Amino acid sequence: MKATTLGEFILEKQEDFPGSSGDLSRILSSIRLAAKIVNQQINKAGLAKHILGAAGSENIQGEEQQKLDVYADEQFIKALRARGVVCGIASEENDDYVAFDGTIPTAKYVVMIDPLDGSSNIDVNVSIGTIFSVYKRVTPVGTPVQLEDFLQEGNKQVAAGYVVYGSSTMLVYTTGNGVNGFTYDPGIGVFFLSHPDMRIPDDGRIYSINEGNLKACPENIKNYVAYCQESDKATKRPYSGRYIGSLVADFHRNLIKGGIYIYPSTAKAPNGKLRLLYECNPFAFIAEQAGGKATDGEQRIMDIQPTELHQRVPFIVGSKNMVDKLLTF
Repeated sequence: MKATTLGEFILEKQEDFPGSSGDLSRILSSIRLAAKIVNQQINKAGLAKHILGAAGSENIQGEEQQKLDVYADEQFIKALRARGVVCGIASEENDDYVAFDGTIPTAKYVVMIDPLDGSSNIDVNVSIGTIFSVYKRVTPVGTPVQLEDFLQEGNKQVAAGYVVYGSSTMLVYTTGNGVNGFTYDPGIGVFFLSHPDMRIPDDGRIYSINEGNLKACPENIKNYVAYCQESDKATKRPYSGRYIGSLVADFHRNLIKGGIYIYPSTAKAPNGKLRLLYECNPFAFIAEQAGGKATDGEQRIMDIQPTELHQRVPFIVGSKNMVDKLLTF
């Protein structure tokens, strides 16, 4: 049976949208290209010292930027600008959005991206990733891109995905018609379809939370974690606690095996820590398309109206029955 490449798959799926101009396909192709370039540098991290360590600057969140953070950000911006179908990009690494006004007068899409999630793990060879999300702009095509083009609810996403750079490199994405995963073959530089129609199990036996912060979490979260740790043969508890500290890696494992990821509000971060636009919305879209669920504990993640580019929210995502169970506490 012939293996399907990511490029072939993108073109095949374009036919599912009558009248499509192919712009979304070009965006996905741009992300594929930038991911391959970033992957190459990540694989050199232990040998090329000039790409390891801190860049000597902080991002808007006050987090120390790694050299590879900056490099990845530059590569994705360059690739997306070159295709001529994106009018602007908002990145976790930049204070404000980057407008491509003037050079691309007919572009009708904006992209939100976390170029290198979990980059503090680079030095210890732990899986890291890229997270992206695509929206149609709401202001008129041909006019300068505006902040309101980026501050859209997650239910307006037209595509979302992530790349996990681990023991193998995978690109997983959805355009609202299911979730598909592609594994990179470095020998020939091609992504091949390896995980078609990905579905997250309704139930799982893995809970992912930074238990070092548990004392500072709300009571319902403490009680749910205690429930996960109790022994009960009927529900196959206790569950296994698995927390890598790299959101892409934790989400990817739970998507395949079933589980729940929890990053709640804490005493130190009362609004949560994860970014709504760059992390929570893309993963919520993917989770729902795979049969899972995502919430901030009060409402569906994709129904939250953003008020700022770097807005943070509590985040609970994973197997539907596990998320529903947590919400009963």
